[in-house]
Amino acid sequence: MKNKITQLILGLLWTVSMTAQNNQALIKKSIEDQQWNIIDEFRTFLAIPNVAANQQGIQDNAQWMMNYMKSKGIEEVSLLSLPNTSVPPVVFGEVKVPGATETIIFYAHYDGQPVDTTKWFPGTHPFKPTLYSGSYEKGATTLPWLTKGNNYDWNARIYARGASDDKAGVMAIINAYAQLKVLNIKPTVNIKFFFEGEEEAGSPNLDQILAAHKNNLSANMWVICDGPVHQSGKKLLVMGVRGDTHIELTVFGPKRPLHSGHYGNWVLNPAMELVRLLASMKNEKGEVTIKGFYDDVTPLTNTEKEALSKVPSVEAQLKNELGINATEREGGLNDALQWPSLNINGIQSAGVGKLSANVIPTKAIASVDIRLVKGNDWQKQQQKVIDHIKAQGFYVTDKEPTDEERKLYSKICMVNLDKNSYNAQKTSLDNPYVKRIAKAIELSNGEAPIQLPTVGGSLPLFVFEKVLQSSPITVPLANHDNNQHAENENIKLKNFFEGIQLFSSIMIMGK
Repeated sequence: MKNKITQLILGLLWTVSMTAQNNQALIKKSIEDQQWNIIDEFRTFLAIPNVAANQQGIQDNAQWMMNYMKSKGIEEVSLLSLPNTSVPPVVFGEVKVPGATETIIFYAHYDGQPVDTTKWFPGTHPFKPTLYSGSYEKGATTLPWLTKGNNYDWNARIYARGASDDKAGVMAIINAYAQLKVLNIKPTVNIKFFFEGEEEAGSPNLDQILAAHKNNLSANMWVICDGPVHQSGKKLLVMGVRGDTHIELTVFGPKRPLHSGHYGNWVLNPAMELVRLLASMKNEKGEVTIKGFYDDVTPLTNTEKEALSKVPSVEAQLKNELGINATEREGGLNDALQWPSLNINGIQSAGVGKLSANVIPTKAIASVDIRLVKGNDWQKQQQKVIDHIKAQGFYVTDKEPTDEERKLYSKICMVNLDKNSYNAQKTSLDNPYVKRIAKAIELSNGEAPIQLPTVGGSLPLFVFEKVLQSSPITVPLANHDNNQHAENENIKLKNFFEGIQLFSSIMIMGK
């Protein structure tokens, strides 16, 4: 009797396994058959300007997405907004699956970073999607958009703003469900779609939107689609993201520009004082020397350390790819990303190159980016920086110094703090949904994903924990060299199409 029960269980497991494999094959074939149509729709979506500050563009995107979701069989579609405000709406959708007892919400954002069209490759434009045979930097050439019956080269890339960050995520999630609908494959979970419209502006209103629409947003798990896969090309399952805050520092010199010959060696040069100040914040090992900067860091668990030890080494590859010989810190890239960081985004003072003049400038400005890990508080990290500046002998103010202040203090630094900041978030590797989603990714990809405790980039995911008591995980799809946030942003078709299958697999994952 015992042997018969064992055989029955093994038979059921075999049947389930075969069904899962057959479904994956069907989904892959469906994506291949529909690729020309999917790309044509993606191209239309990318052509709608989506810079976060462009309210009309954001509204146009939201309306297009609502219509598109309905066309793919997502019947319950609406906008989640804040009454009497111009806050970009969340495009929300819901699919209730008969018999399903669990709910997964899929998140992506549809807004994008600002653009400078003069910096894009010749022949390309942020909102005129262009197809290339591969990476432009490696000599790729333009390709025509295809029609029904033709297959794309999956190594080709689409260049456009939002191509990877994050309209690819929006399209992959919607089309993941669309494939199941076409194939009549029943999802194993209820599905909700949550597409944000102000992530690139720092999500300043996300907490209010979540709180205002809390009743619609109950779920067992949030799955976030944003960012690139691992540099090795392997799929990623990310437990956490770093927090983010910015500080702008302005060091003041004379009230008017001075001739460097007449006044050099006598008047303090604000550019020199600023670079000295910045240099005091880090040592030659890449360690931040600001007092207490690392004190609040939550140590990694043994499980997280083990997961990091399994991450493939890409350091040599990246050094070659980026044309660098040395790194700031010793050790692997992902080890460094588990710590808070301080980075100079930009420095500005008097002119250089053709605009260079023999002057002592009136001021020098630096934009400083601070990434946070679990345990850090963004306001406390900002204060630590301010305390360090004071310790270097500077008088700190939050506005332009008055004449009286100029007479009283030899060194003055104006500090402007970013109020739209947020802390890090991290989900436990022991969360049961982590294992199930990892298995779903493996079924779609034929290979287990790399699991990272924290990725280097930032998203305001702590808000989901604060408002909804939910612990999200991130499943990226973009190629690592996608130029997100910069000119010539792109998405590799292979990553895009595989992303569709990956999210379909999560929607039909087993327990």
